[in-house]
Amino acid sequence: MPKKILIIGAGFSALAAAAYLAKAGNEVVIFEKNSTIGGRARQLQRDGFSFDIGPTWYWMPDVFERFFNDFNKKPSDYYELIKLSPAYSVYFGNNDYITIEDTLEKICAAFEKEEKGSAVKLKKFIAKAQSNYDIAIKDLVYRPGVSPLELVTPATARKIDQFFSTISKDVRKSFKNPRLVSILEFPVLFLGAKPSDTPSFYSFMNYADFGLGTFHPKNGMYTVIEAMRDLAIDLGVTIKTSQNISEILTENNTATGIVANNTAVYGDIVLSGADYHHTETLLPQNLRQYSETYWEKKTFAPSSLLFYVGFDKKIENVEHHTLFFDVDFAAHAHEIYDHPKWPENPLFYASFPSKTDDIAAPEGKEAGIFLIPLAPGLEDTIELREKYFDIIINRFEKLTNQDVKKYVIFKESFCVNDFIKEYNSYKGNAYGLANTLFQTAFLRPNLKSKKVKNLFFTGQLTVPGPGVPPALISGKLVAGLIQKTS
Repeated sequence: MPKKILIIGAGFSALAAAAYLAKAGNEVVIFEKNSTIGGRARQLQRDGFSFDIGPTWYWMPDVFERFFNDFNKKPSDYYELIKLSPAYSVYFGNNDYITIEDTLEKICAAFEKEEKGSAVKLKKFIAKAQSNYDIAIKDLVYRPGVSPLELVTPATARKIDQFFSTISKDVRKSFKNPRLVSILEFPVLFLGAKPSDTPSFYSFMNYADFGLGTFHPKNGMYTVIEAMRDLAIDLGVTIKTSQNISEILTENNTATGIVANNTAVYGDIVLSGADYHHTETLLPQNLRQYSETYWEKKTFAPSSLLFYVGFDKKIENVEHHTLFFDVDFAAHAHEIYDHPKWPENPLFYASFPSKTDDIAAPEGKEAGIFLIPLAPGLEDTIELREKYFDIIINRFEKLTNQDVKKYVIFKESFCVNDFIKEYNSYKGNAYGLANTLFQTAFLRPNLKSKKVKNLFFTGQLTVPGPGVPPALISGKLVAGLIQKTS
């Protein structure tokens, strides 16, 4: 029987769930606290420049294809996808960088140039990573995390050793060159944990990187949000913005509705795509599954200090995506996960979407996004933001051999306090709960509340984990659970 389903939040996972639930014949209403949809994937437009506020990497195109195919659609029905060539570059010193091209053969050639014999090793490593990808992304991650038995299949049984070794160990077994090691460890940062804490099985991220490649949706990642919005609306979903949710209503330990903008709204099911920890604070203490101590003990993915910068010139010697690994990778990771503090020498990432996309900046100008990964929960002040902008922009000028600071038209920043204010994010984390061995699948917070009937969750703090493709999958998984329960 069709249900009235109230969804909190309008990010990737919530929009995905809404589409599946509406397709099944339910009445679905989304309540978004901000004035625009997208959650962390919103858009900033200023003075003719356009920036994706959140995700800027489009990986695992097959997951997007699978999502739209579930509705007899294709991504190309909504947006144009551009394969980046090259995918990205990585700086290790002044005018010293490695370019990651758009095919595995070209990448093997770049590796061989750095370390003799590494091309053969890389092909073997990526073949193993592809095997993991086929098991994980085509099967395991589409399981809802309700039982440990979900992980037990003939395929995973043959790879059991990969759950007890780490990416870091595996990479170092085959590659000695520290630059190549850094490049191979980079993709698992999307999972929110140190390579030394990430099971070897997650090497499937390396296949996503080198095997499938890096893409850019024309007009930015926000076009994917717009596509999902259009799909949801076509299926009958109602989307309401500027809706502050102050309470989840319950009766006899059953969710009966929400309070939005001080008005009670009743429904049969409540689904939250908002921050999991925050969502539980909307419930009475006795109906929360997870205590403050539980959350304190969890390994969270980093927060970020982001800058959105308009430049009055074209920036040289960089690609659409450029990583700056000219400082100690391990030391920065230590300052995120082990002894949280503002990093002494931060790694950083820069994206220049206007290298690919004319809409991102006026002619002759450049749009730049700079990101420094940080520990969540740090002090966040204007003074610290300015200090770190100076640190990275001075290094950027030196490493890429050009003046850029004097060409800054404007810059806007986003950091811990903004993640808390805009997204009710626990300690201002940017990416959710890290995918470590003990925070995988059924060991993550549940999609379905065990204490409140008809209350469900989706997004990066639950199954399957952080990242945009997992968010789409999370929406599908929770919709399936709701349909099964109804």
